Amino acid sequence: VQLVESGGALVQAGGSLRLSCATSGFPYSDYGVGWFRQAPGKERQGVGCVQFNEGITRDTYYADFTRGRFTISSVNAESTVDLQMTGVKPEDTAVYYCAAGRGYACYPDLQELDYHSWGQGTQVTVSA
Repeated sequence: VQLVESGGALVQAGGSLRLSCATSGFPYSDYGVGWFRQAPGKERQGVGCVQFNEGITRDTYYADFTRGRFTISSVNAESTVDLQMTGVKPEDTAVYYCAAGRGYACYPDLQELDYHSWGQGTQVTVSA
């Protein structure tokens, strides 16, 4: 599975940003695409994920800290998975990664150990 993130940028607090994850090469029909982030000096944490089955979006889950600010959506039959960020805060500054796993990997408290393929990451910096 190949994943390529894009869209990272410098943005002011309160602004919006859309990250994209281009995916390809899934060998199975039941899988999840998750978004994670890692801030300097901190562990990687799950942001949210979307679950697909037979090309159809099944469920979407978000970590509690997103509190309605972030939305995950899929484009072109799951070939692109976007992370829309609104009302960004300085504490959202991090490298954002998308990752792929089996469908069961997508749940509210998503864990990186359940994801086997990762993109290279894209930097998001939020200025105060």
